[in-house]
Amino acid sequence: MSASFSRLMADAVLVIHLAFVVFVLVGSLLVLRWPRLAWLHVPSAAWAVAVEFAGWICPLTPIENALRVRAGLATYQGDFIEYYVLSLLYPDRLTRGTQFVLGGLTLAVNAVIYWRLISIRRLRD
Repeated sequence: MSASFSRLMADAVLVIHLAFVVFVLVGSLLVLRWPRLAWLHVPSAAWAVAVEFAGWICPLTPIENALRVRAGLATYQGDFIEYYVLSLLYPDRLTRGTQFVLGGLTLAVNAVIYWRLISIRRLRD
């Protein structure tokens, strides 16, 4: 695999990872419009919350780092959110407490929106 192709693939994994994070955070709003999307969003959000609560590293992170190594690029330590997202919001490194807050926030936002969706459905029936 050439270095330029590896870099392209690493960047593609980065974009997919970012899209997944955005989908987890706001996907429940899309479910309000397209309810069948819940079949994709609920497991995605559950996975993201589990990763944050358990302190796991998403499998996309090591894939991206391996591709970066093949391309001769620098890798990063920690997980995607810590490196790309939190570095924009917080100057310090990601802590377990912050991970619990992020997981809880993801869970709370989605729970409220799904509760709203279920309430609307019940009123219609």
